[in-house]
Amino acid sequence: MIEAKHFLWKTEGKVGVITLNRPEKKNPLTFESYSELRNLFHQLKNEDQIKTIVVTGAGGNFCSGGDVHEIIGPLTTMKMPELLAFTRMTGDLVKAIRHCPQPVIAAVEGVCAGAGAIVAMAADLRYGAPDAKVAFLFTRVGLAGCDMGACTILPRIIGQGRASDLLYSGRSMSAEEGLAWGFFNRVSDQVLDISMQTAKELAAGPTFAHGMTKKMLHQEWNVGVDEAIEMEAQAQAICMQTRDFHRAYEAFAAKKKPVFEGN
Repeated sequence: MIEAKHFLWKTEGKVGVITLNRPEKKNPLTFESYSELRNLFHQLKNEDQIKTIVVTGAGGNFCSGGDVHEIIGPLTTMKMPELLAFTRMTGDLVKAIRHCPQPVIAAVEGVCAGAGAIVAMAADLRYGAPDAKVAFLFTRVGLAGCDMGACTILPRIIGQGRASDLLYSGRSMSAEEGLAWGFFNRVSDQVLDISMQTAKELAAGPTFAHGMTKKMLHQEWNVGVDEAIEMEAQAQAICMQTRDFHRAYEAFAAKKKPVFEGN
């Protein structure tokens, strides 16, 4: 059973909802919340009853990044081994999001900066409120833009030139830009409702196959076209052995809507 201390966790049917919950500071992350988030996404691999995940923030903001006083300050006093342990741990959070089989949806309102922008970037789908401001602001604190996989993932979402603009400048990307550039799948003033609706629709679908789609989307970044086609042939053949595939055919033959069960 999943429990959380440093953010809110709840389930609605087959949907798990993570709410970053320090609204007085625009929901920054701490050493503890980074670690707990990473562990939660690792644990989701074994949570068969949870089919999709929504990540959101309390109080009208998504996440302001690493807490200045609880993370940034202490980092200035650390030696290289401690610094590397921290940066690897934060990168492990992105790996855990990408490797958990459930589709992850980021519902982004207001401030979405630094590590918050990375968490949104790592999600499978992103829905933004009209006031969403996404900033990969690492250069603003004297760091490189290559944080937590940003230099490999962000260009694949919005393109190399646009990613370079954001990662060099550290400026905010508006919701309008984010939608036009493909960072946001949709912009709405009902962003959490839309995210939950999408999550529930995905959870009611062929969830084994969704997990395979996510796996292929991630793994095929590193292979050529011929190899990707072979990987997809094997993945689809595996999906064709599931009961959901048979359920879909049987429902079609009976002129009914299929009811998927994820197996």
